[in-house]
Amino acid sequence: MPLTVCMPRPMTMMVVAAAVLTACSDDVVYRDREPFNPPPAGAGSFLGYYDAPTKKTTCGNCHVDYQARWDGTAHATAYATLNANAGKKPECFTCHTVTGKGNATTAIVAGHDVVKDPVYFDVQCESCHGPGLAHVEGVGQANLIRPLAKLSMTGSGNCSDCHSGAHHPFAAEWAASRHSTVSASRAANASCAGCHEGRAALARWGIEADYAEKGTATAYQPVAACAVCHDPHGSSNPGQLRFPVTSQDPDQNLCMKCHMRRAEPEPPATASPHAPQGAVLLGIAGWRPPGFAYDTARIYGSHATEKNPRLCAGCHVTKFSVTDKLTNAITFQATGHLMRPVPCLDASGQPTADKTCAYTTAARSWQSCTSSGCHANAAAANNAFNTVRARMKFLTDQLWQNLNNDGTLQAAPTDAGLLPTLRQTRPNEWSAADNAISPAEGAEFNARLCGEYGQSNSDNSKGIHNPFLCEALLISTIAYVRTYYGLPAASASVQALMEGPIGGELAPSMRISRTPPGR
Repeated sequence: MPLTVCMPRPMTMMVVAAAVLTACSDDVVYRDREPFNPPPAGAGSFLGYYDAPTKKTTCGNCHVDYQARWDGTAHATAYATLNANAGKKPECFTCHTVTGKGNATTAIVAGHDVVKDPVYFDVQCESCHGPGLAHVEGVGQANLIRPLAKLSMTGSGNCSDCHSGAHHPFAAEWAASRHSTVSASRAANASCAGCHEGRAALARWGIEADYAEKGTATAYQPVAACAVCHDPHGSSNPGQLRFPVTSQDPDQNLCMKCHMRRAEPEPPATASPHAPQGAVLLGIAGWRPPGFAYDTARIYGSHATEKNPRLCAGCHVTKFSVTDKLTNAITFQATGHLMRPVPCLDASGQPTADKTCAYTTAARSWQSCTSSGCHANAAAANNAFNTVRARMKFLTDQLWQNLNNDGTLQAAPTDAGLLPTLRQTRPNEWSAADNAISPAEGAEFNARLCGEYGQSNSDNSKGIHNPFLCEALLISTIAYVRTYYGLPAASASVQALMEGPIGGELAPSMRISRTPPGR
């Protein structure tokens, strides 16, 4: 008579009898081990590791793919990292173990905070998803409890519970950045939501993640909340980013997923850029006048060279230590999540969200400019910035001086320059009815792309993202508009200034040639 064999669930099995028995059909050859271990009393239903020595999480018994990805993250070694630090304090372990921090049980003392057991070491699945006991006990039942993590950064029970504080101020810096804001009108617009609402962005990127707010009528989510840009389960990219920041393929670069929208005018007539930063950086933005000639070694050799492999993030996400000027002691780390390339500094040298401070070495940090070696020191970087900014203003002023500072191109004499003159004499050059881009509209686009007109969705780098591209575009545009519309030539002095170089303040390494993307 054949033996009765209890087939195992997909987990560790324990042999309890001999492999061959010759009698008694009720003998058991294999017995399943339960897929989870009962949590210690007082631990708040947190399960932790199924097998602590091998770092096999209880959740990983079923969610094998997530377990494998999590293994490669800093979260998987969080306890050992802290424990090896000579300056560790008892309260630090709350964020380096499974506790009520980071999940819906934030207000409850639980997990490692109560039971100092190795099963709760490291930042495991339940650190974000919350206690898993009810979930595993309900497997196979109709009303299965799914402990989903939050996407939202509001309140507690999210990444900010731990990624905060003096030495880890990710959440505080992010909250002070524009990535944390929500524009309800854009988030509600289906054509805009993919770059202005977190859930819509994940859907547009083809990311099939589950989270508490998915498919609900909850408030709009910031487009760049932590779990939008970072994959909590782990990824092959540094920092657990969902996409790399080093790729020069706009479809694969995380920042350019949104910061590369309207980089050239599109009919019907659109004279305003919209989030063109990636294309400016790569040298492929702007309206190109007929016969446009340029030095590729300069246009394609600016801030997108091998000196800056992280591209947008190379300047906008720079981590550095901040030294307290009063105590001369390092008290915190700046994480770069303000997204400011040259942030304003407070009295202690800490970056702030202010954008109005002077562009000087005393008021701002220039570390992002000097760390790569492109600029020898802060003074050199500061001089290069002000040289480029003045150069862009001089060139855009030839096209358009926004005298009343309202951001709208108006006919002369309200505004001044070539384009306001055309607006006065040939207003029909601006028309959406012809489904074409006139030279006047193209020229306005280039002026907005490289100038400063108070337009929040333009490049807004004052030409710094790619000064050589902007210089080439503006000089060529000015010459073409004058010729095409029969406008008077520039004076000899103005022409000489236009044809002069951007300046010797820029390091030679800024001019390294590379192959243009897609060319």
